[in-house]
Amino acid sequence: MDRKAGKGKVVVIGMGPGEIDQMTIEAYRAIEESDVIAGYHVYVDLVRDRFPDKKIITTAMRREEERCALALQEAENGADVAFVCSGDAGVYGMAGLIYEMAQDYPSVEIQVIPGVTAALSGAARLGAPLIHDFALISLSDLMTPWEKIEKRLRMAAEGDFAIVLYNPSSRKRADYLQKACDILLEVLSPDQVCGTVRNIGREGEVTRICTLAELRDVQVDMFTTVFVGNQSTRRIGDRMVTPRGYARERQAADSK
Repeated sequence: MDRKAGKGKVVVIGMGPGEIDQMTIEAYRAIEESDVIAGYHVYVDLVRDRFPDKKIITTAMRREEERCALALQEAENGADVAFVCSGDAGVYGMAGLIYEMAQDYPSVEIQVIPGVTAALSGAARLGAPLIHDFALISLSDLMTPWEKIEKRLRMAAEGDFAIVLYNPSSRKRADYLQKACDILLEVLSPDQVCGTVRNIGREGEVTRICTLAELRDVQVDMFTTVFVGNQSTRRIGDRMVTPRGYARERQAADSK
């Protein structure tokens, strides 16, 4: 590699759902132009075969700081590093941690390339549930106290936002979606239209539309994204749709 030390960069890339055809052209080109691909091993495996000549750096789950440090060290030594994330790198991704840790690597340039987060790709599978204002909340309490998550759920429901839930369940948090539904049911109707999408854009993708009462007992995992409609959301055929308010706008215009 004919580069001077300290001239490398880390490009934090949102890959979207994971399939190559669901990645932006900018994201694909950034990986193509890199010397090193770094990231969580599950995400790197989605692109590894496409780029057999790249150096690969991976770590397991819960080793995010180590992963970022390895990527920054490669860049400090002159490499251009594609740091890949699923969905969007700035939505529960690694862009923030990279920027925090890059303060110790002042010669390294950081760039972020956006991708399609699960809220958007999942919404497209279900229909159009996020046409109006919505809130995005993770049910993982690894870094956020559950009390704060509860408050956010309650306030989003009271504000009549459509709600997207990430990380709805895991082996250690098997009942968290049930707990979230119980909080939402304090404010919302049991008949509120909801939906789930598992393995968005990947093999074994499954979609489901149900009521909030039914959602409480739906089996989900970390690969599932959950959608809770607002009070206007309705089911149209086999799709979940949140009207934006065009009918109301027409009625207001006709009354003038």
